[in-house]
Amino acid sequence: MSDVNVRALGEADWQDYRSVRLAALRESPEAFVGSLEEEEAFDERIWRARMVRSQRLVAVRQGQAVGVVSIGEGQAASSEVAELFGLWVAPDYRGTGVATLLVKEAAARAREGGRRHLVYWVGTENGRAVAFASGMGFLPTDYRRPMGVVSADDGDEEIAMVLPLHEEPGPWPRL
Repeated sequence: MSDVNVRALGEADWQDYRSVRLAALRESPEAFVGSLEEEEAFDERIWRARMVRSQRLVAVRQGQAVGVVSIGEGQAASSEVAELFGLWVAPDYRGTGVATLLVKEAAARAREGGRRHLVYWVGTENGRAVAFASGMGFLPTDYRRPMGVVSADDGDEEIAMVLPLHEEPGPWPRL
């Protein structure tokens, strides 16, 4: 997809992030921890704080956001680990390589930031997401946690998949 570009959003781009995030919540409400109603009510201060807390990357085609992903600290026991989260691609662009572009850029930024591993939590029952992550080089781990998304049933779990970011990634991260 040579006509899709991935760019990082800064604090001043909070409205751009708000727009694509709300589109994601509107289209795929079951895929996220937050709800559309909750996040629509956030004021500018909250959106700006979110921009500072994590890196936000947006995929853009002809001036329109067609995907988004975030990179943050996560809950790992090591500062050498970044967490990938909030991945969403607009329905018309699924299967076109947009998600791949977003994840590759996220991995590159994590690597440039001195991270040795990138963690991506994926629903154990989401075969498409597990296959995508595996195809990107993420490796399954023994780490599991309860699903945090709004559509999760009791007992639904996520698996931590880890992408080594260096040829010598160092010890496996503790999560």
